[in-house]
Amino acid sequence: MERISCRRLAVFVLVITLLVHQTKGLNIEGQHLLDIKSKLGDKFNNLGNWNPNDSAPCGWIGVNCTNDSNDPVVWSLDLSSMNLSGYLSPSIGGLVHLTHLNLSFNELSRSIPKEIGNCSSLVVLALNNNKFEANIPKELGKLSFLTTLNIYNNRLSGPFPNEIGNLSSLSQLVAYSNNISGSLPRSLGNLTRLISFRAGQNLISGSLPPEIGGCESLGLLGLAQNSLTGEVPKEIGRLKSLTDMILWGNQLSGDVPKELGNCSSLEIVALYDNKLVGAIPKELGNLKSLKNLYIYRNGLNGTIPREIGNLSLAIEIDFSENELTGRIPVEFCRISGLQLLHLFENQLTGVIPVELTALKNLTKLDLSINLLTGAIPSGFQYMTKLDSLLLFNNSLIGSIPQGLGVYSQLWLLDLSINSLTGKIPRNLCKNGNLSFLNLGSNKLTGNIPTGVTNCKTLLQLRLAGNSFTGSFPSNLCKLEDLYAVELDQNKLSGSIPSGIGKCYALQRLHLSDNYFTDELPREVGNLSNLVILNVSSNFLNGRIPTGIFNCKMLQRLDLSRNKFSGALPPEIGSLSQLELLKLSENELSGNVPVQLGNLSRLTELQMGGNSFSGGIPAELGGLSSLQIALNLSYNNLSGAIPPELGNLVLLEYLLLNNNNLSGEIPESFQKLSSLLGCNFSDNDLIGPIPSLPLFQNMPVTSFFGNKGLCGKPVRECNPPTSSLPFPQDTSNKSTRLGKIVAITAAVIGGVSLVLILVIIYFMRHPVETVTPLQDKPTSSTVSDIYFPPKEGFTFRDLVVATANFDERFVIGSGACGFSKASLHDADNYMV
Repeated sequence: MERISCRRLAVFVLVITLLVHQTKGLNIEGQHLLDIKSKLGDKFNNLGNWNPNDSAPCGWIGVNCTNDSNDPVVWSLDLSSMNLSGYLSPSIGGLVHLTHLNLSFNELSRSIPKEIGNCSSLVVLALNNNKFEANIPKELGKLSFLTTLNIYNNRLSGPFPNEIGNLSSLSQLVAYSNNISGSLPRSLGNLTRLISFRAGQNLISGSLPPEIGGCESLGLLGLAQNSLTGEVPKEIGRLKSLTDMILWGNQLSGDVPKELGNCSSLEIVALYDNKLVGAIPKELGNLKSLKNLYIYRNGLNGTIPREIGNLSLAIEIDFSENELTGRIPVEFCRISGLQLLHLFENQLTGVIPVELTALKNLTKLDLSINLLTGAIPSGFQYMTKLDSLLLFNNSLIGSIPQGLGVYSQLWLLDLSINSLTGKIPRNLCKNGNLSFLNLGSNKLTGNIPTGVTNCKTLLQLRLAGNSFTGSFPSNLCKLEDLYAVELDQNKLSGSIPSGIGKCYALQRLHLSDNYFTDELPREVGNLSNLVILNVSSNFLNGRIPTGIFNCKMLQRLDLSRNKFSGALPPEIGSLSQLELLKLSENELSGNVPVQLGNLSRLTELQMGGNSFSGGIPAELGGLSSLQIALNLSYNNLSGAIPPELGNLVLLEYLLLNNNNLSGEIPESFQKLSSLLGCNFSDNDLIGPIPSLPLFQNMPVTSFFGNKGLCGKPVRECNPPTSSLPFPQDTSNKSTRLGKIVAITAAVIGGVSLVLILVIIYFMRHPVETVTPLQDKPTSSTVSDIYFPPKEGFTFRDLVVATANFDERFVIGSGACGFSKASLHDADNYMV
């Protein structure tokens, strides 16, 4: 009995143990979650407390369960911003009670599993800011309770599934910054509760479906930066709740629909950077809630409707970069809160309305690149909030309002390319805010005021193309942030101060076409950020300062048309960023430095009009980027043209004329397929001209002054050695020589005959009354065969024009053979 009792006790204990173990086993949702975890990378162990020995996952990080103590279920899974990688397991479909799923801001990849469509209770689905790819699963269309779908900032592709229109509860669909393509499904019109639809920065094509008008609750429509085409549907006028219409950066065409004026809640309209045409509809004036109106960079034409003045709440209006005509409406002055008005790059005419000066809140006004005339309204100087005024490239006249800058924090002023006269206002920087000043290409005079040159906030000073006088403003050297100075094409004089070396931030220094004298200060070498230096067309002299070669950022260096002398320092080869080098028309001498061959980025090299001597360095043939020109003309260069120059396959212009070069034009020049022009004249070159089509079609003057050159377009070269007997060759040469002698004799004889006839005529008729024109003889035997040579007409011209009196130019024979010569002025002569 005791054995039986012990055995029964053991069985009982075993059963109890099994029952207890079964009770503590993880439920099915926990098992789904563990499978999801197994597919994730969790390098920071954020999911470390997901314990498989738990009976339920309700205490796990990111997991929220219902409060039902008997049978709690998972209703929320929030794993956002946990640096998780891997992919989302199909086991997600097992969490059928899930209402909120947030996996955003991780690095999850692969596709969104279609099993997510089994989470039929989902209300919020946030998968944004991951690396999900492939198509949007059509099974999402089964989530009838879904209100929020955030899938933006992923790598999703393919079109929106048509089933998206089944999401009858959807209020927010955000899918921007993916690779979604194809057309928008017409089923979108079924989403009557949709409030926000944002799908910009994708590859969506086709037209905006007119069914979009069925989204009666839509407040935000964002489809910018796609490839939408066609017209903006007029049905959009049915969207009474629409506040933001963001469609910029597409290829929308046609007119701006007048029905847009029915969207009475609109606050932002962004239709810029499309292909819209036609007039701006006056119905836009009905949008009384509108704050921002951007329709720039389209093809709109016609006039700006006066009804725009009804937009009483508007803050920013931009109609720039269109083809608008007519005058600027004075009704703009009624928009009292307007802060930005951009009308630049149109074809607007007339004067700038003085009524604009009533816009006391205006901060930015840009009317540049139009056809505006008249004076700048003086009231601009009293606009206290105006910080940016751009009126450049018009036909404005008169003076600049002298109080400009006194009452406002003026930051940007560009009045360039007009016909303004007078002086620069001295208070432009009174409030210490001016950063950009451009008054170039006007008719301004006087000195540059100290109020400008002492402006510590100044970054750019551009005053080129005026008639400013005085010396270089030395105060500029104290402006530590100044990076651009353009004073070219003025009447400034004196020396360039050594203090220029203290403008450490300077990147662009333009001083060309002035009257600066003396040497270029060596302190220029302190400008380590200098990219462009142009001091051409002045009266600078002395040697090129070696300090300039410390400016390692230099890309463009123009010292041409001065009086620089001495040798070009070999340190020039250390300017590895140099793209343009102009040294023409100075008094430089010595050899051309071989170190020029180190300038691998050089696209233009101008060294003509100096006294360089020696040979052309073969290293110049290594300038593989040289494209615009290589100009070594008017120097004293000698020796052969290096064949390495034939490697300059991008070169368009080659000028080697007026030197002492010898030898032949290298055959390697046949590789210069990009060449548009060249000049080898006035050297000592010999031999055949390479058979490059360009050379043969060049003006003969490009090869003049080289006695030994032959071939097209000058004269034919001696025929090659033939297998015919020697006497026949001698006969041909004798025949050609005979022609030359005979024709020369005929010309001289003709001239002599005319002179003799004239002398005899005057001997027989010492005094003669003027004969009426009709009584004078109309012809003579001499005038039929002789034309007096024109000015500049030489025997050399005849030789060139008849290809050394070649047989094909012969048009008659007899006692004197005649040849037809077509000279460069297109007249024909018989000789």
